[in-house]
This record gives sequence, C-alpha cells and structure tokens, in this order.
Amino acid sequence: MIVITNPSAVADEIGIIDSLFEEGLSLLHIRKPNFSEVETAKFIHQIKHQYRENLVLHHHHQIAADFGINRIHFSETERKKMINFTELSDFVLSTSTHSIEDFNALKNIFEYAFLSPAFPSISKKNYSSQTNLFEAIKQRENFNTKIVALGGIYSGNIEQPLQNGFDNVALLGTIWNSPNPIKNFKLCQKIVLSLSA
Repeated sequence: MIVITNPSAVADEIGIIDSLFEEGLSLLHIRKPNFSEVETAKFIHQIKHQYRENLVLHHHHQIAADFGINRIHFSETERKKMINFTELSDFVLSTSTHSIEDFNALKNIFEYAFLSPAFPSISKKNYSSQTNLFEAIKQRENFNTKIVALGGIYSGNIEQPLQNGFDNVALLGTIWNSPNPIKNFKLCQKIVLSLSA
C-alpha cells in the first residue's frame, strides 16, 4: 500500500507520517505541488531519517539525492515532456496514467504507475473516471510495470482493485480527509494483508 501526501498542509502532518511508517507503510509519495524547493526540503527534513528510503519525490527532483531519496515520480505531463530518462538510472521511477492505453505504452523504466481514478475521488470534488477502469484493465499488455489503483479507495472498496488485476493501491483522501488517519490506514492494511495471506 502506498500513501500520497495531501497537496496542502495538514495539522500534525509529520506526526501522522511517522506513525504511518511505524505501522508498516512501505512508500510515501511527497506530492506538494505548491511547495518551493526550500519548503519541500524543510518538509523532508522533519520526517525521521530512517524513513528516507521510503519516500518518493514528485517535485524538485534535483534535491532527492541530497536527502538519500532514490525514488522519483513523474506526472503524466512531466513524463510526456521528458525526453531522456537514461541519466536517471540511479533512481527508481514511477509515473501517473489515466488510461490503460497510456499505461500499456509506458517504457520499461518505470517500476510502477498509478492508474486513476479507480473510484470517484474522496479528496477532489466531482472527479471520477469516464471509463470503467476495472473493465479497461482487461486490456492490460504491459506486465513489466506494476499497476497501482488510485482514487476514491478506502476500507469499503479496497478489495475490488486487488481482486481485479491491480498490483497495488494508493491512498490519499481516506487518510488525510479523516479525523482518524492512522485507524483508517490500519483498517485498509488489515484488509490488504488478509488478501495476500
């Protein structure tokens, strides 16, 4: 299971992040689109040092190495602009896609890619897919890149993507729009672990 940060600041965000890692979170995507390079660096500085290898940077990729972060993420727009990925061979790369056609067309350099939105979004109002991704995934041809469901996932529907061809799930709204993010994370984690048992 992957967690993506809320785009804007959240009360006790760093405390919640450290608790998520203590509960066994494997990867945290730092997605703060409005943060400057300095703000991003300050944010990373606050996260416990031992979790740096579990961080994925969405913006200001140039500072990743300074923090010992070896994972970087490309939005769909950035990926399409990027011509030469060879200089990033030291990094584990991930990206975002919004159709199975885009996912199938990915180069083998990406470890995984988000395909979204799987369900109507919790964090973005009126954001849902025009196509049924559970039908679309049947046309999957790319098995070199893991496919991660994102969008509207919470404990009540987390089983569906994992039982219908997705390799993993990413959580955002169910964590950050909740009065009890850790409880929600643990509930989702319990369901995911029961599926792989």
